[in-house]
Amino acid sequence: MQDLALRRRPAASRNGSSDMTGMTRSSEGLDLRRRKALYHAWHRGTREMDLVLGRFADAEIHNLDDGDLSVFELLMEAQDRDLFSWMTGSVETPANYDTPVFRRIRSFYELQDKTNA
Repeated sequence: MQDLALRRRPAASRNGSSDMTGMTRSSEGLDLRRRKALYHAWHRGTREMDLVLGRFADAEIHNLDDGDLSVFELLMEAQDRDLFSWMTGSVETPANYDTPVFRRIRSFYELQDKTNA
């Protein structure tokens, strides 16, 4: 199964180096739980959610306290198609997922859009 996953990734991602759309933050210095969350954020079912959650995790994983990290981990258990719909606002976010961490992820991208405009 791992071989299949490796074959689907570009060569630059397989050897651990980052590329334009890959992980940019090293997990060095992070505790085991945060390293796992960072890895999971970049290894989703869809590339779109890899980018959404992975880039957020690269920038913010070290700033999440244990409670926020728990919420982030729960968010990552949701289906990618649902998360993407909630993130884009095409479907209303269920109350149990509409958390401060979820809103923080959305605002992370809203701020990036404003600074890149």
